[in-house]
This record gives sequence, C-alpha cells and structure tokens, in this order.
Amino acid sequence: MGRFVLIGGSGFVGEYTILALKKRFPQNEIFVLDLVAPKEKCNYIWCDLNQGINFDFKADDIVIHLAARQYHPKPPRKNRERYFEDLNYRGTQKVIEKMKSDGCLNLVYFSTDMVYGIPQELPIKTDHPTLPFGPYGKSKLRSEELLKSYWNQGFHISIFRPRMIVGKGRFGLLNKLFWLMKHNLPVAMIGDGKNCYQMVSVQDCADAVICAITHKIPNDCFNLGSENPPSVRDLLQKVIDDVGSKSCLIPTWGYGIKMLLKVMGYFGVELMFEEQYKIADKEYIVDISQTYEKIGWKPRFSDEEMLRMAYEEYSQ
Repeated sequence: MGRFVLIGGSGFVGEYTILALKKRFPQNEIFVLDLVAPKEKCNYIWCDLNQGINFDFKADDIVIHLAARQYHPKPPRKNRERYFEDLNYRGTQKVIEKMKSDGCLNLVYFSTDMVYGIPQELPIKTDHPTLPFGPYGKSKLRSEELLKSYWNQGFHISIFRPRMIVGKGRFGLLNKLFWLMKHNLPVAMIGDGKNCYQMVSVQDCADAVICAITHKIPNDCFNLGSENPPSVRDLLQKVIDDVGSKSCLIPTWGYGIKMLLKVMGYFGVELMFEEQYKIADKEYIVDISQTYEKIGWKPRFSDEEMLRMAYEEYSQ
C-alpha cells in the first residue's frame, strides 16, 4: 500500500477521511488535490478538475475521489445539467483516464443514493433500478457507469452511495430546521412525518473508506446509511425534546407542499430542490447489509445522535 490521494479532499467528507487515514495508517503519505488547501496538515496540490490532473499517480497509490458539484452552494438556474456534468462526470473521466495512463488501479468513489430515484422497493438494495430524475443524480449515475466499465480492466473500484450526510461543519437543509427549533417556532413537515428518511454520519463515511481499503477495494457498489432509522416525526420530536426547544411539529399535505415548492422554484425561489423535496415524504431506507458482509462496515451513529450533535454545533 502506497500513498493516499484525495481528489477534492479539502471538503466536508475529506476532512474526516484525512483524520481517519492518519489514525489507521500513520506511516502513509496523504496528498490532497483540490482548489483550496485542507485544514488538516498533509501534502497539498492545487488542482482544478475542469482543467485536468496536474499530478502523477504511482502504481500503489489509493485514490479517494470526493470532488463533486452538489446543491450547496446553490447551482445556477441556467444550464444546470451541464453544471453538474462538467465536474461530476467529466472530472471523474479525467481522474480515471489519468490513473490508467499512470498505471494506478485503486479507487474509492463517493456517488449518491440519488441514483436510485424514487424507491420502488424497500429497503433499497444496490441492485435497485437506477432512475435518477434530477441533474445531480444523473451526473453521478453516468460517473458510476463509466467507473464500472473499468472493473474488467484490472481496476479495483469501490463505489459508495451514501444517504444524506450529516456532521459537524455542514448543515445545508438543516439550517432551516435548526433555525426554527432555536426560535421555538413550528416545524412544518412535508407530509405527515410517518415515513423514514435515513441519514448517515460523516464519521461513518470516513470509516467506510477505511473498510474498503482494508478489504482491498472490491469492485462493487455499497450503500451507506444509519441502522433502524425512526420515522421523521419521531426523530424530530426526540431532537426537539433533547435540545429543550418548544417547537411543535405540523403535518402537511405532502403533494400540495411539493407542488408549491415546484412553482416557487420555477419563479427562482428554491427553498428545496426537486431531488430533495420529491422524496421528502417517501419511505426511504437503503439496505446496508451488503456493505457489512463485504467490507465489514457498520454505522456507529444513529439519526438522533447525528441531528443532536449537529444542532449543538449550530447553536454555538
């Protein structure tokens, strides 16, 4: 095992992955290729994937590809599909082609559960139909399909499909929720809140990278999510109680709220994006049993613990 090379390693998941790698493999060098330097001390190389890879891989390097355009910060309204495609697909294409030319065959790639689209069966296994309906999910699916084509070329490529990643340093959609809780205001749910909306801790995502490496990076797709997620209503009520908020939960007509969000988005007011609100009232649980069976990964944090820790940081 040689160096660890993190593409986009200065971001949210990258920060925790660097810490996990240092703890598990203290003797191995870590390189980060990104537009900005990481907070953690390591070898930093400025890199813009849109311009190419200005780095020479070694045969025994392990590449961890985390670079992606997501919904935060807010993507442009015009040419949104191209916005995601340029980095998420074409950037990945540049990474894998440069690895191949340098003789480097080991890659851990972070995709998304959004490649599944609306659940057709539960829990969602990795062989569930992939029918993304938004530009982000579509760009990630194209990247997956590209990487899978290298599985029979001697490459070792593990693909992770995490649920919504939660942890210190990133709030995203939770900003709105936590603001309401902090000010003891009513929290309107999309739907009645009886559905489960699974999440995954950023620390658990970093642990998954370690598990893939120690199991020789198997060619497969792996779901990442919490165990036994509660209903949205039960989860939010427990967190409201735990943090001492006086907020109350308000169920809504899910279809009506989603139509309102769609109309607002059409006029440029995007409180949530379609890939987010369209499944907000759906039962959405990914099956993580294969991830445990093949690479020995199990999540350490529950949904309640994730939200409570995130709220505590938000309130500081």
